[in-house]
Amino acid sequence: MADVLAEREIPDEIADEVLDRFTEVGLINDAAFATAWVESRHRGRGLGKRALAQELRRRGVDDELTRDALEELEPEQEEETARLLVRKKLRSMRSLEREVAMRRLLGMLARKGYPGGMAMSIVKQELDASHEELPLLDPSGLEPDY
Repeated sequence: MADVLAEREIPDEIADEVLDRFTEVGLINDAAFATAWVESRHRGRGLGKRALAQELRRRGVDDELTRDALEELEPEQEEETARLLVRKKLRSMRSLEREVAMRRLLGMLARKGYPGGMAMSIVKQELDASHEELPLLDPSGLEPDY
């Protein structure tokens, strides 16, 4: 809000008074904003912690408040969201080879801010669990030598 007031050429002392008053009456609450943002964007867009942190930083939320808001997101919840994203995307990949599907799924999760290790584990598990026409790979993720 301070940036918006500055853009509109509001004098600094008046802007400070307005911002202080808004904070005092609870109209500006970065912690509540960060918590609501994390919940909304995780649930709505399936974003992982890394992407959520970047978005909050771009919006000027303090690093400590960002960390606190991200701690509200349970690891199990983040993993389940990633798993649901993979399952949903996997439905449209029936005709792809396993290696191509794996690469695309890993890329999707990376763009959404999920850690690489978690993404790899989930993608392998979901590919193994699917009964689609994708060629099977060994557990290392490499095509087996026949």
